[in-house]
Amino acid sequence: QVQLVESGGGSVQPGGSLRLSCAASGSIFSINAMGWYRQAPGKERELVATISSGISTNYADSVKGRFTISRDDAKNTVSLQMNSLKPEDTAVYYCNANGVKVRASFGYRYLVLWGQGTLVTVSS
Repeated sequence: QVQLVESGGGSVQPGGSLRLSCAASGSIFSINAMGWYRQAPGKERELVATISSGISTNYADSVKGRFTISRDDAKNTVSLQMNSLKPEDTAVYYCNANGVKVRASFGYRYLVLWGQGTLVTVSS
């Protein structure tokens, strides 16, 4: 079974740091883009950061300069280093993988995967 498993959420004071990690498991040949999204209470899910297979990155304006996304293709993992955290960063963070190449009955198919979500709380 192909899935994403996240880790690293928790509670931190404003100005603190957390690192989120996400690992894709199963028989995967390659992954195109990976990223992180978040959903705060009462709000829609929003993009935080993405990283392509070519290591091109994209960040939400609200996290630029504070968050850094990285990936390890050998391990099919993506991480999000979050520094200078603010109360408004409080949300459930979801890992996403697009263009996940897996073997199908005839050839290959491409999946979109989501992790189960991990809660990040920034509060004093």
